Amino acid sequence: SGEAGVQRGQLAASILLQSHTLSDRNMASLPIPPPACLLKPYAVPYRYMLGPGPSNVPPRILAAGAQSMLGHMHAETLEIMSHITSGIQYAFQTQNEVTLAVSGPGHAAMECALFNSLEPGESVLIAVNGIWGERAAEIAERIGAKVNTIVQAAGGYFTNQEIEQALVKYKPVLLFLCHGESSTGVLHPLDGIGDLCHKHNCLFLVDSVAALGGTPVYMDKQGIDILYTGSQKVLNAPPGTAPISFSERACQKAFNRKSKPVSYFLDLSWLANYWGCDGKAMRIYHHTGPVTGFFTLREALCILAETGLENSWKRHKEVAEYFHKGLEDMGLKLFVSEKKARLPTVTTIVSPPGYDWKEITAYIMKNHHIEISGGLGPSVGMVLRVGLMGCNSSKPNVDMVLAALADALKHCHKSRV
Repeated sequence: SGEAGVQRGQLAASILLQSHTLSDRNMASLPIPPPACLLKPYAVPYRYMLGPGPSNVPPRILAAGAQSMLGHMHAETLEIMSHITSGIQYAFQTQNEVTLAVSGPGHAAMECALFNSLEPGESVLIAVNGIWGERAAEIAERIGAKVNTIVQAAGGYFTNQEIEQALVKYKPVLLFLCHGESSTGVLHPLDGIGDLCHKHNCLFLVDSVAALGGTPVYMDKQGIDILYTGSQKVLNAPPGTAPISFSERACQKAFNRKSKPVSYFLDLSWLANYWGCDGKAMRIYHHTGPVTGFFTLREALCILAETGLENSWKRHKEVAEYFHKGLEDMGLKLFVSEKKARLPTVTTIVSPPGYDWKEITAYIMKNHHIEISGGLGPSVGMVLRVGLMGCNSSKPNVDMVLAALADALKHCHKSRV
């Protein structure tokens, strides 16, 4: 039997050699050869992801994503999806049944919200105080909605009186507002706006991609009709899943449309069925969900639940204030002058006069392996942006960023101002 085993091994080696030879001949005859870059491993460097997102992914969440693959309609996957729905309801502080995660980044959730709540010709009001209001306005315009905007300069926000005046003037079916404007570092107040919207027969849509988990939001209590976030910010999961929730009022609007949503993929009636939150007994195939993304999102929501929302909010606030004091002690200026309007997850720093912000961020990346960012949209060239989200929100990280900034200001070129 030992000799037979040797013979079987020799035969297997011979077959393998022949197959490689045949494969090499076939590859030689192909007009496009295998890319050389794909014939060797790629070593991904470790970076401190302290920009506006994505944030670092803790080992526990990475390990969750490395579990064995399941089918997107397997009973275990559906159970995980149910756990995710419960986790989102906790994170959003809502009892909404139609609560799920869109397969895609926060931008997909933005489109899901707008595509399902707006129809061509309807009036929509977009509060623009940064890039996300600008994006929402463009998406609504592409739908064919009648887009009306109120605009604040970068670093500003709207009063409830200004919002109500616009509601009266434009009579929109939907108001879009960004809770955490990551391009400018503004935390927009939410209290009272939902009541104003409902008083004027308008839905209240809130983008909390950069804020959720890092600062208080109470979806039901604050009268928010549609709320969404992303997996890659405070939740510290990889990009690719976007929690979203619709109130009963929003569902009435979405499920009683005159026309179908412009996107089949983001059609809420299909998504609600896939996630088992439409009250129907049978789930029908719609798309193949990002199963490993569900694994990581569930784990991220587990960590948030274990930490406790109030503890998370408190830590982000304290770390942000510690960071702001350190920046001011260095002689740097915060872009958002009003303390209560500063987003605790993403801090905007006025670009140091005389320096090229691109040189500063490149120096810090090269010498400290830290990602911080320049401005975005209306804040381009005006600010540096530092994100301290989820596991990255810590005083040691603040000390590291402050030291890296001090080093950059010492070594980067400064022109005369």
